[in-house]
Amino acid sequence: MATVIPSRRHLLLAVILLLAPFLEDLYGAEGPRVLAERDVDILYEPSMETAAEESARVYPAIRKSLEKIFQWKIDFRPTVYLVRSHQQFLRMAGTEMVVAFALPSRKLIAIDYSKMSAHPFSIEVTLKHELCHLLLHERIPQSDLPFWLDEGLAQWVSGGISELIMPRKRSLLEEATLAGREVAIADLERRFRRERDSLLLAYEASKSLVDYIIQEHGQEKLLEVLGYLEMGYGPEGALEKGLSLSQEALEKAWHEDLRRRVTWIHFLISNMYEILFFLAALIVAYGFLRALAKKRAYLRQMDDE
Repeated sequence: MATVIPSRRHLLLAVILLLAPFLEDLYGAEGPRVLAERDVDILYEPSMETAAEESARVYPAIRKSLEKIFQWKIDFRPTVYLVRSHQQFLRMAGTEMVVAFALPSRKLIAIDYSKMSAHPFSIEVTLKHELCHLLLHERIPQSDLPFWLDEGLAQWVSGGISELIMPRKRSLLEEATLAGREVAIADLERRFRRERDSLLLAYEASKSLVDYIIQEHGQEKLLEVLGYLEMGYGPEGALEKGLSLSQEALEKAWHEDLRRRVTWIHFLISNMYEILFFLAALIVAYGFLRALAKKRAYLRQMDDE
């Protein structure tokens, strides 16, 4: 039986049909527009032509950068769906906690454009993060790609930025380390729990683990791990082949590094502004209560007189 290779038009039509329930509400009878560039299709609302052009303009440099980092050719054609309405994006994502997501099976990236002007997000950073997800899933079977590596690498290539809306100051990983609640790598291998704190901790731990591997073993060794994953070795086998280290030994060394770096002094310095603000609030509250007590004592004295 002959293999039928779908054309660009057929692939784009499949994506549009997939998104049809959302597109109808968003665009009405007019329908979305498509900016078809050489290597990417941008799906956008008619009033978002400038945003679509910006996305198309930055895409070649992003693709080239990822190809250089991973030494893999991006030979697929993604569709970038720019969603202007936050409520519409919320319907698609199902959570308030993300500003973008990728569907590897459809080569689709959906971006909440209403969040792209909020620090630290931008079209370029967000697109690079999500395209990294597509590239990893294109080269490595999903069953062999641990979530911590998938998410940790995407944060690493995008300068530490995830698609998750993270608290600016609070570090759940530091809090867990100080409390002796160590994060197991096994808990980061499959889909993360969706509870807010659990999800935040999983994202932060994934970034920390990838950063640790690069710091201790180098980028080349991490790329070797990816190569073994591509060959189907599985997570533990790829770590042993690429790092000459078992997953258990890697986890132990990572935890030791966290405990060495995250001390109470470090935690206090990192949260100095919050601590000072809290102490100032206590002083103000104490002063208010003292003034109130004095006022009541004065009124009682006046009543007695």
